[in-house]
Amino acid sequence: MPIYGLEDGWEPQIHPEAFIHPQAVLIGKVIIGAESSVWPGTIIRADDNEIIIGERTSVQDGAVLHCTHEWKTIVGDDCTIGHNAHLEGCTMENGSLAGSGSVILHGAIISSGALVGANALVSGGKVVPPNAMALGIPAKFREDANSLELNLLNSANYVERAKRYRTHMRPLDIQGQTDQ
Repeated sequence: MPIYGLEDGWEPQIHPEAFIHPQAVLIGKVIIGAESSVWPGTIIRADDNEIIIGERTSVQDGAVLHCTHEWKTIVGDDCTIGHNAHLEGCTMENGSLAGSGSVILHGAIISSGALVGANALVSGGKVVPPNAMALGIPAKFREDANSLELNLLNSANYVERAKRYRTHMRPLDIQGQTDQ
C-alpha cells in the first residue's frame, strides 16, 4: 500500500488492528484507530494539518480526505464514510455517517448520530444536529430523522468486513490464462 511521509514527524500512524487496503493511499500526518478500515481507491492526504480517524470507522472506496492549514479533518469512532465521499477540514463526531458522494467542507460539524445523505453538500461552518439528516445541495436538515443506532449497525458491518479481508484476501496470479 502506498504510504508516504513528508517532513519529520509527518508520517501516518496506523493502529495494528486497522485494515488498510493495498490500493489506498495515505500521505502525511494521518492517524488511524483500531479496527478502522480504509478501502480501495481512497486517498487520505494530510499535508497541511492532521487527519485523525477514530476506532471502528470505515472509509470506503474512492473517498478523499484532505485538510487545510487552518482546519484538521477529524473523524470519530464508529463512523461511516461512504463511497466517493469528500471530507475537507471538517469534523464527524462519533457514530455519524457521510453518504456516498457527499461533500463536507471546512469547519462543518456532523454531530453524533447524524447522517449526510448521498451526494449532499454540507458547506463550510454548518452544523448538522445530532440524529438529523442533511440532504440536498446545499444540504437542508431534517432533525430527528436518523438515529445513532442505525449508524452503529453500518460501522459494525465494516469492522466485520475488514476482519474477513484481513484473513482471506489474497492476490491471484492469472498470468497465462487465455480467453476460451
